[in-house]
Amino acid sequence: MAGRPRQLLRQRGVAVVTALLLTTLAVTIVASLFWQQQVQVRSMENQRLQFQTRWIVRGALSLSRLILQVDFFSKGGLTIENGIWAQPLEETRIDDYIEREQRESENFNATLSGQIVDAQSRYNLTNLSEGRVISPTDVAMFERLLTQLQLNPSLALPLARQVASSQPAPTPATGAGTGTSTGTETGTGTGSTTAAQSGASGGTEPMGLVRVDDLLSVSGFTPQAMERLRDFLIILPQRTELNVNTAPPELLAALSPNLPLADANVMVNARKRGGFYRDTADYTNLPQLGTANRKPVQGLLFGVKSNFFLVYSRVRLDRAALDAVSLLQRNPTSGQSTVLWIRENENGDQRKREF
Repeated sequence: MAGRPRQLLRQRGVAVVTALLLTTLAVTIVASLFWQQQVQVRSMENQRLQFQTRWIVRGALSLSRLILQVDFFSKGGLTIENGIWAQPLEETRIDDYIEREQRESENFNATLSGQIVDAQSRYNLTNLSEGRVISPTDVAMFERLLTQLQLNPSLALPLARQVASSQPAPTPATGAGTGTSTGTETGTGTGSTTAAQSGASGGTEPMGLVRVDDLLSVSGFTPQAMERLRDFLIILPQRTELNVNTAPPELLAALSPNLPLADANVMVNARKRGGFYRDTADYTNLPQLGTANRKPVQGLLFGVKSNFFLVYSRVRLDRAALDAVSLLQRNPTSGQSTVLWIRENENGDQRKREF
């Protein structure tokens, strides 16, 4: 009879252990379900924040388009560096303009900052070629810019070759007549006129340049050179004029072969004090350009108006962050702007959206 109580005690012990195991398993399953639900809720919140940041950027672009249109009519189409478009938007809180359910003790921050930059205040690398034919005057200008920045001027010609060879092939003309030649080339300033006669022919065509960082694919360009050039270059979908109302002194000096950088700085300082140019004659009649050898080289594109603008936007929304750069093209007649593309950098993930 003494063995029976021991057996009952063993059975009770096993039952207790089994109950504890089942309880632990149930708690684990419930905790896993709650964890998965929390992850899903967090993921949905992140997606909502991302969508909200993108809509804020769209709102900022709408504001930028309005500013550019107002500036267009207020300045008679001129683009000057102290226009209303050039005033940066400092970091501004926009919490009150966003509909969002906030939890207790939640630190919810929403800010927007940005700036509009005249894209035609920079040298447009597309100007290095006219179709598939290299432009020797633009190559020479780019060589002078490289020299101003203490970089190797021999980098200009290989870049021009790549730009020219990446252009679409011309469509064969139909009919009896054919087009005439655009003239002969007289050199690029480095004695390499033969190589600059035309773009590369035959072989695999290189990819076209999309952004300034793509210059690293051209032999000779280093990350250090890129950092020196970044604020002076742009890649636009067509050949454009350099706006002398907004261009930095290095580009003004590159525009005129014999213009010292010191004189270009004097011109820019006078321009910042309100001395903008109403037409190209105002610019070429400046005292610093009084002699014939200081005039801008004939054939180079320059003017006093701009049709392309870069819009930099930075949105901070709770734990989401979005940095975006957009390219706007302004209609030279109506002043209305269209968005050509938006490049987003979302928590280090870069992507481009075309329009």
